[in-house]
Amino acid sequence: MRKILILATSLLLVACGGKSTDDLIKDKDLTALKTKKTELQAEIAKIDAALLGGGKAPESEALVSVLTVKDTVFNHYLEIQGSVDTKENILVQPEFSGTLTSLNVKAGQRVSKGQILGRVDDAGMSQQLASIENQYALAKTTFERQKNLWDRKIGSEIQYLQAQTQMISAQKSVAQMRAQVSKTLIRAPFSGTIDEVFVERGQVVSPNPQGLMRIVNLSNMFVSTTVPESYIGKLKVGTTVDVFLTSLGKTYKGKVRQVGSFINPSNRSFGIEVSVPNPDNLLRPNQVAKLKIIDYTAKNALVVPTNVVQEDGEKNKFVFVATNVNGKKAVAKKVIVTIGKSSDNVTEVLTGLSANDVVVTEGVNTISDGMKLNF
Repeated sequence: MRKILILATSLLLVACGGKSTDDLIKDKDLTALKTKKTELQAEIAKIDAALLGGGKAPESEALVSVLTVKDTVFNHYLEIQGSVDTKENILVQPEFSGTLTSLNVKAGQRVSKGQILGRVDDAGMSQQLASIENQYALAKTTFERQKNLWDRKIGSEIQYLQAQTQMISAQKSVAQMRAQVSKTLIRAPFSGTIDEVFVERGQVVSPNPQGLMRIVNLSNMFVSTTVPESYIGKLKVGTTVDVFLTSLGKTYKGKVRQVGSFINPSNRSFGIEVSVPNPDNLLRPNQVAKLKIIDYTAKNALVVPTNVVQEDGEKNKFVFVATNVNGKKAVAKKVIVTIGKSSDNVTEVLTGLSANDVVVTEGVNTISDGMKLNF
């Protein structure tokens, strides 16, 4: 028993590498502390087993979970936040000031492009238009008669030209007045849904920041955001993007439809637009979206869960591999690896592992090199 206790003390001193716990804490070497803790736990387990077994220390055996490494396609994503928007989301403004004599729509109503939404009092312009149209009709008749006479060589050329000029002038006056009267009609600029109406019939209206109503079309949605300039060569029109809507808990497949040509000097970024389908009409302007854009792809890659990759006191990355899996007892083996990018809680392993290697995924903090494994 005394020999075992002496052995325990010696192991503790060796495990600490000649440094006391206070020294390690003072150096703030967290990696070394974690490594020493794992080694100490394994050695203490052996000592406890020896004490309980009357001085004979059986080999430790750890219960772990494992994963067989396979070739797979590994994608790394650029994850950024954006805002859902649509180009067809405007406040409808009147072109003519006056009393709103009619209002033909209400909130929630679907409208078509060019549909009359309301009418503003034209202040007598309709009567003026009727008068000018009569003048044009008279001028047109006069010209046609004068033309008939001129074709038969009757009358003077000046009379013919004067009649023609008067008709053309009256025609232009009619067109001008019709354009003015048409401004009293409020038409839908595009097909969509009336989201909100801000006025009532009989109210005096004029162009103002509030507008008369808001019309929105949800069939042409996109997400706008900015991307660091380091990705300017990795994003192209047509690049597939995963668009996750936090408020809906749903992911949509979108495509980059526009890449900005200007770098913002204040934050060294450029803008992009990602078109997003909206088959269920669940997307709304200003919703928050998280974009996952593939910026790196590796075919036949070897990946492991990110949490199984550890670091030893010499800053080497390593994983534990189960060897002799087909034998009586599997044994843990520490394997130094070189890692690449990480994404979605997995990490690409560039060197150190081969396909069909069995990697320990759970219980990695309780094992050491050479320990027998049970899974």
